[in-house]
Amino acid sequence: MPGDNELKITFQSKKEYQCPVCGTLFHKEELLSGGGRLIAGQLTEELHRLYEPSAKYGDIFPLVYQSIVCPSCWFASMESDFTVLPSDSIKKVKADLEKRKKETSLVFPDLDFNKNRTLMEGAASQYLTLRCYDFYAKSASPTIKQGLASIRCAWLLDELNKKFPGENYDWLGTLFRRKAQYLYNEALAREQSGKETLSGIKAFGPDTDKNYSYEGMLYMCAYLRYTFGPAHDAEERKTSLEEARRTIAKLFGMGKSSKDKPGAFLEQARKLYDTINKDLSE
Repeated sequence: MPGDNELKITFQSKKEYQCPVCGTLFHKEELLSGGGRLIAGQLTEELHRLYEPSAKYGDIFPLVYQSIVCPSCWFASMESDFTVLPSDSIKKVKADLEKRKKETSLVFPDLDFNKNRTLMEGAASQYLTLRCYDFYAKSASPTIKQGLASIRCAWLLDELNKKFPGENYDWLGTLFRRKAQYLYNEALAREQSGKETLSGIKAFGPDTDKNYSYEGMLYMCAYLRYTFGPAHDAEERKTSLEEARRTIAKLFGMGKSSKDKPGAFLEQARKLYDTINKDLSE
């Protein structure tokens, strides 16, 4: 093993975290940058950045390391929210502990959050994040954060399916995309009705390489509704597509391309708008 650990892809952060639920002290595994570790590939229609495997470091998936998970009780959230769990929710999270661990382990077996994360821990961390935002107040914008966790879990399930074909991870990926479709559009509906603010989220992602801001959320709402929304009932499908079209149309009333809205992103949005229009006309 090289003395300078030159083949490492992660390190333990110096910052010490204390779980607000069980009091466990731990450090977060962070991804090292530079050195040719991350080789950016294509951007998918879901605004997911793919990475090419490095000859030196192999496959690296940044999403594996995003969520903070207590290694003892498996309470999880985005980093910004980990220490601000509402005090009146602590008892509820404790009461959910055994159920949380059991249900997570049914889908993601042999988890160990005390060691360096594998794809399995990465996907499980997003599922746990999705689950634990049920315990946050509406001021934290929990619904859109659950939508983010759900689509990120789906992306990591795609990778698990490549490594372990035939284990139904592809089916689970579709399931989490359908969940993300509901959560994204529910977050938008709650924001528009005043039931839940979106001010509690700093970066809309959906991936970690770029923040496509509120406009990116509108795109994802429309894309997920078009791709994973109602499909079997013709009238229900029509209503859903009309709503998706209204959502994506808002993008074009928000000015020209910018840092958060590059031309390529607007082109993708225009393509989706045209596709929805075509389907509605048929």
